[in-house]
Amino acid sequence: MKAIAIQAFGGPEGLAVVDLPVPAPAAGQVLIATEAAGVGGVDTVIRSGALAAYGFTEGFVPGSEVAGTVTAAGDGVDASWVGRRVWAFTGTGGGYVEQAVAPIEQVLPLPAGLSPAAAVTLGSAGAVAHFGLRHAHFAPGETVLVRGAAGSIGIMAVQLAARGGAAAVAVTASSPERGERLRRLGATHVLDRSGESGEEAPAGYDVIIDIVAGADMPAFLDRLHPNGRMVAVGAVAGRPPADFGAKIMAAFQKSLSFAAFSAATVPPADLAAVRGRQFAAAARGELEAVVHELLPLDQAVLAHRKMDAGEVFGRIVLETASAA
Repeated sequence: MKAIAIQAFGGPEGLAVVDLPVPAPAAGQVLIATEAAGVGGVDTVIRSGALAAYGFTEGFVPGSEVAGTVTAAGDGVDASWVGRRVWAFTGTGGGYVEQAVAPIEQVLPLPAGLSPAAAVTLGSAGAVAHFGLRHAHFAPGETVLVRGAAGSIGIMAVQLAARGGAAAVAVTASSPERGERLRRLGATHVLDRSGESGEEAPAGYDVIIDIVAGADMPAFLDRLHPNGRMVAVGAVAGRPPADFGAKIMAAFQKSLSFAAFSAATVPPADLAAVRGRQFAAAARGELEAVVHELLPLDQAVLAHRKMDAGEVFGRIVLETASAA
């Protein structure tokens, strides 16, 4: 089968099409004929080599979520899964392939009317946005800022905060055009990347959902109201300065909170329940899965170039021949 592997850490050109044997599902797994694979920000970080110290090696196949049809079931898996259209989380990698394996507890049936591309746009991003807001103890009537809102996680956080009764949903965006698209999804105020705005925006926020992190993250702690909470759900700009906690201590009397959130800490059953509800809502047209572009699997290099250039609004999805 065709797959995309990291032949050399660094730029997108380090990705290459390779031939791999079709995997056999182990006990508790299913084999999926992939139709769509989502391209996530973590894929580009792994490809760059920035996470090599965590065990990622050259030859690694990126991609963490796929959608397609189950073609085989391993021992202990109900045979009725075979032939079903599903979404699946493959782990930290293994998704840029024509045939993917996934543990059955990370597999979810797709409702009628939800495309494979929409599923891989919503599956991980929607869960991270939902549980990230819950981790921040977001409540109706509070003000929310989504930092780095143009990616799939940010877009879902905007929609969920708006649907959850936020008094205001501000976003940082790299252009007015992106800001307007985010307004149509529920944003009420558009700021530039530094958090500034030419319009009247909230003076502070009860909750900040940060997908960016990086060197500028500490400045956003200043934008929290007393008892405000910032939750980092990503780090597409890299780690924040090691001393960023000094900001919290300097504002001790404001009782500010900072937390990191990873969906890896959520029980699979809870993730499945939220994803199922979001898939159903998207199929009914109540949530929007924003697909930036569909590209063939063998154009993964182009997909990563677009990601690195900051051109993507929503999610790029790689399609295999099975999608035809």
